[in-house]
Amino acid sequence: MMVDGRGAPEDGLTFTFRFTDATVSLSNQGADLIRQGWGKRASNASQEGYGSAAVLPEQGIYLAASIYRPVLQFTDKITSMLPKKHSQLVNDGLLTFTENFVKDHLLPTMFVDYRKGVQQAISSAAAFRPRAHTSTYTSTVEKGRPILQGLLAIDLLAKEAKWMDTSHSMVLGWAQAMPKFATDLVKYVQTFLERTFERCRTSYMEAVLEKLSYRLIGRHDIERLMRLDAASACLPSSLGHSVSHSEAVGSGVELDDLFLSLPSIKQDNLIRDDNKLILLASLSDSLEYVADSIERLGQAVPCAASQDSNSRNQATSPRNLASFADEYRKLATDCLKVLRVEMQLETVFHLQEMTNREYLEDEDAEEPDDFVISLTSQITRRDEGMAPFISGEKRNYVFGGICGTAASASTKALSDMRSINLFGVQQICRNTIALEQAMAAIPYIDGESVQQNLDRVRTYFELLNMPFEALLAFIAEHDQMFTPTEYSNLLKVNVPGRDTPPDAQHRLSEILSH
Repeated sequence: MMVDGRGAPEDGLTFTFRFTDATVSLSNQGADLIRQGWGKRASNASQEGYGSAAVLPEQGIYLAASIYRPVLQFTDKITSMLPKKHSQLVNDGLLTFTENFVKDHLLPTMFVDYRKGVQQAISSAAAFRPRAHTSTYTSTVEKGRPILQGLLAIDLLAKEAKWMDTSHSMVLGWAQAMPKFATDLVKYVQTFLERTFERCRTSYMEAVLEKLSYRLIGRHDIERLMRLDAASACLPSSLGHSVSHSEAVGSGVELDDLFLSLPSIKQDNLIRDDNKLILLASLSDSLEYVADSIERLGQAVPCAASQDSNSRNQATSPRNLASFADEYRKLATDCLKVLRVEMQLETVFHLQEMTNREYLEDEDAEEPDDFVISLTSQITRRDEGMAPFISGEKRNYVFGGICGTAASASTKALSDMRSINLFGVQQICRNTIALEQAMAAIPYIDGESVQQNLDRVRTYFELLNMPFEALLAFIAEHDQMFTPTEYSNLLKVNVPGRDTPPDAQHRLSEILSH
């Protein structure tokens, strides 16, 4: 930019301004995505002009953001040097022209180009296709965090492009360079974040629509119980409230009872496509990544806007951006909740087969039941598929509810069995060992919780090997280990070779009532 001050009559000054621009190249992914919308129209030739929309070529129009601050500082300095009667000439000239150019040409062009870039980013076939760069999860994009391509592009468009030789984001850089227009810039970002969120919501619904896990997490009673679960502390939208151990255990048992009280689960009720589950895992992590970026942008934008005391609606910008971050985190949390409940429902689906067979075996168990082999294979396969896309603590959240549900399903299954013998007990214990081994292979899983849950099942079924009087003596000493209903079911089932007197239930009630 060249500024020429020429001689004038004593009572006035004349200023002539010339802009000279050579097209610049924005060397980053975000700007490249934007430029796709207009690059073919832009000219690489230098141009000169005066006071009109033809001042800058289309690609170079973004230089208006970088010259605004120097123009403002220049006019302020000149104004301070001039007599009062001439000071308004500067503002009426160069500054007014620059502000009008930004308002009438830069901002509308930016909106169109960003809209086109966003549309291209979220509508391509690869935009929501999970792609792992490593076999295990890493927390930074630079080291291979597999953010979905569509959301990574949106993040770059919103804030990652470096501008004006600073480490600031493109939007923040422009907001700091042009504080008068900071609110307009943020509104553009909000518009595109909203459009992107709707696309993410659509992708989520395509995976979960009409599935039982999706319907269940929307129930108020289940949502309340899931919130009380200690494992939920890792969720993106966790409020960080403290939950006592007894509350957490109680909520888990109550949840399992709700799942087991559902009508018989069929395959159509479940998300059987592993690719959809991997997408939910990847979508959750990508949404959380963008939410963190939005939050940082919301914290930084007020600093830019506050540089101009006349910036409109300054107070609304961070609040609005914060609300967007909350929406992204809420959807990220819903993805994880669906995954956790889905694995618990899969557990119920497989173990409900226990009630469809007799456990009167002829020999010692060497292999677990087929339905347990199917469940453990599924757990291993899905964990390996999700491993690159979610952190260790979130893998623990997704798979950590399986053993509690398996323990409840196994003990409850006894109430539907007519008979079980010694080898049948060993078969069920073999099933729990196979499940424990599959769970132990998952890194970050709470091994102590897994063992406690499945030890409880083994202890429960091994009580069936006791003679009646010995069983009553055990119950008298451990009346709190199992519920009255669970103890009662031990006496109701037929165990070949065990003599159970007619008054067995009455004697049990007397022991438990003391």
